[in-house]
Amino acid sequence: MSTAQPPLITADLAATGLRPADRDEAVRHLAGLLHAAGRVTDLEGFLADVRAREEQMPTGMPGRVGLPHARSAHVTAPSLAVGVCPGGVDWGGPDGDATLVFLIAAPEGGGEQHMSILASLARRLIHEEFRASLLKAPDAAEIAAVVAREVAAP
Repeated sequence: MSTAQPPLITADLAATGLRPADRDEAVRHLAGLLHAAGRVTDLEGFLADVRAREEQMPTGMPGRVGLPHARSAHVTAPSLAVGVCPGGVDWGGPDGDATLVFLIAAPEGGGEQHMSILASLARRLIHEEFRASLLKAPDAAEIAAVVAREVAAP
């Protein structure tokens, strides 16, 4: 018996007004949302997987975006956590500190799902209107609604 996958993002996986000291704190906050929602079974194990991926190649993107991601045995379903960081956080991006951070979590065997989420998100992030709508979102529910509408789930 198979169970339906949960939505890629829900309001409890989004946060506004984050003011992390650094990228590790930002990732820890977003990973904590995934853990609290039951999408990550071992928070420290998942954080280690994300750190290992970030060490391979930093994920600061144009548009002041941080895009940490990992496939991990500690992930139960493809998920996306989003944080709005008005003050920015250094992600090594080409145009300044990241004001939007997207943490993609995919199950270890979910290579195709992981790449599908990453590609769909990247296609939206090149559009200023998409980024602006997230930055202007009044709350987590609106962030989740915008992402759910704009980013195709695998």
